[in-house]
Amino acid sequence: MKFNVSSSALLSALQSASKVIASKNTLPILDSFLFNLEDGKLTITASDVETRLVTSLDIAGNTGTGLFAIDAKRLLDPLKELPEQPLSFDINDDNMAVNVEYENGKFSIPGQKGDTYPQQKPLKDSAFSVTLESQILLNGINRSLFATADDELRPVMNGIYFDIQPDYLIFVASDGHKLVRLRNLSVKSNERAAFILPKKPANLLKSLLAKNSDMITVTFDENNAYVKTPAFEMVCRLIEGRYPNYDAVVPTDNPNHVTIDRISFLAALKRISSFTSQASGLAKVQVSENEMIVSAQDIDFSTSGEEMIVCQYSSVPVSIGFKASFLIDILANISSTNIVLQLADPTRAGVLVPSENEENEDLLMLLMPMMLNDY
Repeated sequence: MKFNVSSSALLSALQSASKVIASKNTLPILDSFLFNLEDGKLTITASDVETRLVTSLDIAGNTGTGLFAIDAKRLLDPLKELPEQPLSFDINDDNMAVNVEYENGKFSIPGQKGDTYPQQKPLKDSAFSVTLESQILLNGINRSLFATADDELRPVMNGIYFDIQPDYLIFVASDGHKLVRLRNLSVKSNERAAFILPKKPANLLKSLLAKNSDMITVTFDENNAYVKTPAFEMVCRLIEGRYPNYDAVVPTDNPNHVTIDRISFLAALKRISSFTSQASGLAKVQVSENEMIVSAQDIDFSTSGEEMIVCQYSSVPVSIGFKASFLIDILANISSTNIVLQLADPTRAGVLVPSENEENEDLLMLLMPMMLNDY
């Protein structure tokens, strides 16, 4: 088998696919990329059994067809150091030795037959499909991924919940302390369906979709999801189980609404977080008429800090405690200039929403309070 390919195009495809490969694999062949040479196209597959990514490249001067596998590290390391130029691959059909020639050199690495590479099971006939813009999917993942949990006892919390309704798509993520609910009104469906996307494929999509503007089709059954674009196809095992009723934890009657500049609030929190207790990370938020005071102290090290921020508020004074790092994460994942902090009392969750939502979006973030030991 022989073919010619651009070094930069091959490297880009391999680097995207390499993110799937696990550091320790149960099957040795999963340390390798699977190549399928057929009809003037080179298809590249990487898998860790749970997640599988397939992408393809146009090639030239190819002779022969077939499957072969090459160890990912052995191929990637020299390619990273090559400037853009054509590469000529020659694979010995008998012993699978791979010879690569380029402008001023060549290298040889062992390959292996690809027929033992695990194949992907097809989806069930009952599979559900939804089509959406890649940027909608990217935005949903970007806004919610930080709020997912790492909980071995409740695995359903360890991914992003896709709640597909006839008139909109909702992205949900929660770790029990913070919650994100992003509703996109431009995605329509004939019926209701849902699935939970694990973190690894979510992170993979985050990097792949950053340079993609195509339409995406997501097809899934109870166990697996196929994400297809013209550039790549990703298959992943879904998290099985019933996601909690996320709407039940969102307060509907937080009467005290504080409108504040998001960047000012975020910057103040980052400075004040230096003075929080290492054990709790507690920051105190006090709001009174048109004024917010953010403060923290660490009794063990005799440090404290306090900042005042101008805000729009005209209701009764309220004091509430939040874990500073969680509140910083939330503010960093809202894009609007101003946010509205909705409060009731120190024992009930605070709700943060943008003062103006993006087009066709409805974003809500929630943070559980911490007990205040007044200082």
